[in-house]
Parts: sequence; C-alpha cells; structure tokens
Amino acid sequence: MNPDVKYFLQLVLSGLTKGSIYALIALGYTMVYGIIKLINFAHGEIYMIGAFTALIIGGVLQITTELSPLVILGISLVAAVFYSAAYGVTLEKIAYKPLRNAPRLTALISAIGMSLILQNFVLLAQTSDFLPFRSMIPDFSFLIPGKSLLTTTQLVIMVTTFVVMLFLTLLIKFTRMGKAMRATAQDKVMAQLVGIDINRVITFTFVIGSATAAIGGVLIANHTGQINFYIGFLAGIKAFVAAVLGGIGSIPGAVLGSFVLGMTESLGAGYISSAYDNAFAFLILILILIFKPSGLLGRNEVEKV
Repeated sequence: MNPDVKYFLQLVLSGLTKGSIYALIALGYTMVYGIIKLINFAHGEIYMIGAFTALIIGGVLQITTELSPLVILGISLVAAVFYSAAYGVTLEKIAYKPLRNAPRLTALISAIGMSLILQNFVLLAQTSDFLPFRSMIPDFSFLIPGKSLLTTTQLVIMVTTFVVMLFLTLLIKFTRMGKAMRATAQDKVMAQLVGIDINRVITFTFVIGSATAAIGGVLIANHTGQINFYIGFLAGIKAFVAAVLGGIGSIPGAVLGSFVLGMTESLGAGYISSAYDNAFAFLILILILIFKPSGLLGRNEVEKV
C-alpha cells in the first residue's frame, strides 16, 4: 500500500476512534439538555469516574482471580456503569433539582462547581499522576498487529458507539419511557398534566447519560493505557463542542458532530501540527456559533420570553 494512502487511512481511523469516544460523552450532554435545558459541565467527570472504577475493579480482579480478560472487562464495565449512574443521579438530586426553576446561569455555575468538586475529590482519593491501565480487551486474531490498519480497541470502540446510538434511538422512538422523555422535552407542564412523572424521566435521563459516559471512559482507558483525574475535563469540553456542532438536543446530531470533530482533530494534527490538536475543536465551535448556531442537525427555535 502506498505510504501516503496508508498514513491517511490511519488518520481517518484515529479520527473515527476519537469521534466515537466524544459521541459516548456527547450523548449524555445532548439528552440532559434536551430534557431540562442544562449544560451539565460535570458530565466529563462522570466519564473520568467510570474509567477509575474500571481501573480499581479490573486491577483487583486481575490480581486476585484467574478470570479471563474478557470476563474481567465485562465485570469492570458493569461496575463502572452502575457506579457512574449513581454519581449522575446524585449530582442531579443535589446540584440541579433544587435549581430547576432558577435562571439557567445559576444551574450552569452549579454544574461548573460540581465539575471542580469531582475533579478534586478524585485527585485527593487517588493521585495527580497518570496511572497505567492494563488493557482488558483481548486481541482479535483477524487483526494482525503491524499489518492491520485497525487495532482491536479501535474496532471495539467504534462498534460500541454504533450499538449505543442505535439502542438510544430505539429507546426514545419506540418505548413508553422514550415517549415520556420526548413529551417532557417539549413541555414539562403539559407532560405533568397528562400524568407523566417528570422527576422520574429526568432521573432516568441522567442514568442513561452517565452510563454512556462510563462506557466511553472504560474504552478510552483500554485504548490509551493510562488515566488521571483530569482526563474528563478536556474530553467533556470537546464532547460539548461536538454536541453543539451536531445540534444539541439531537442524538444523531451529537454522533455526527463527534465524528466531524474527531476527524478534524486527527487530520489537522496529522497534516498541520499536533501542537494545535485542541485548538481545532474550539475553532470549529466558533465557526458553528457564527454561521449555524443551531448546529448541523439542530432546529432553529425562537426562545419564548
């Protein structure tokens, strides 16, 4: 294969991998915003907590048992999902529910405060250093290291993102809870009048959003081989950019925006400079806010006064 073509394909696959991780976080952003119009800036820290949970549970199982790596991965992933979901629900009950009728700026400041609290909590409980994360994803025999452009972790990340997106789309379109979520997003007062428990809907939204973020945290930790207390902050900001890019409030838009952002970062770093890797994300955000504030798949809405 031509070296230039091979290099381009490697950048594309890297961009799709980045985009998949951003999508798993952005889905939580866009679902929460769609329901209660809140930008949950602490969402990136839920992603980070999911990764640390898998590190601790997986490490203990690897040392104390003889279970296969795939079984350990499954147990660690389930633990991370439940633990992160519990954090997400607690976050909503403590920091957001009391401010549900307050001005949006108040809730936004609360979200930023909770982000800093969770960061420093993990910093004090763990360490400021990067911790090694031993991959629990077994290599697929048909992906030969050094010959295949795609690695096992990249394939698992992309397939997982597709499955999660499909599950959420079916959930929202065809289930009773999904209909309740759509009704709550459109008009909370009318939803209550027809018997929908909006508190239950909002709690469920935080559970699902936190679970998808935890899955992303576990997968990226397996891919990069290291984590620290700060990984959620930048990933969360970029996922927010992806959600705005695709049209915040739209699940397909969040995924599309994530892939566009991931590809832009990867190709920009490969052909321009990796020093500006993070700058590309915020350049896209500025351009979108100037030329299409509603995002690629978002709808233009006039806010009622």
